[in-house]
Amino acid sequence: MASKFFLLALMAMSASRALASDPGQLQDFCVADRTSQVFVNGFACKDPKTAVVEDFFFSGLHMAGNTSNKQGSAVTAVNVAHIDGLNTLGISLVRVDYAPNGQNPPHIHPRATEILTVLEGSLYVGFVTSNLENKLFAKFLNKGDVFVFPQGLIHFQFNLGTNKAVAIAALSSKNPGVITVNNAVFGSKPSISDDILAKAFQVDKNIVDNIQAQF
Repeated sequence: MASKFFLLALMAMSASRALASDPGQLQDFCVADRTSQVFVNGFACKDPKTAVVEDFFFSGLHMAGNTSNKQGSAVTAVNVAHIDGLNTLGISLVRVDYAPNGQNPPHIHPRATEILTVLEGSLYVGFVTSNLENKLFAKFLNKGDVFVFPQGLIHFQFNLGTNKAVAIAALSSKNPGVITVNNAVFGSKPSISDDILAKAFQVDKNIVDNIQAQF
């Protein structure tokens, strides 16, 4: 009886791990066929015989992003939208540039864990655990330091320095997705009712209206 229970538990753990990431590989690669009319969880594969080396190549991460915006940051993504050969491989990459006092605002990657390395400058980074604890894990990072943001948790990076900062991050999905908290809450289309947001944030509706106007 105990051995059967152990076997069932092992099978359940294996299944949960299999469902916790992008679909596994059943062939060498699956270059995305963007012309296919087949709707799948990802992209259909084109005939491997038609694959070319450019399907696995991207150029541009050496170029700094434009940080002249309200957040003072720029994200250059390299995922399946930019490299067709990443389809089904379960990994992607971003470069983030930060102006002095620039930030990558609180956001979520619903489908990926992120591991970030500081290439230049210094950053204050952190993530918040789920309810009810809502514990903040935060740290100051310098060049060469590495930090991990668990999948689905709100996290951020902020450049406290007087010089620019640059980081590169790998994510455990070909298409990790991103939900920027302020955009989602105050910039949804159509807008979330100011009555709801005023009650949620315990502020006057005029404050909510002013924030929503920024988006």
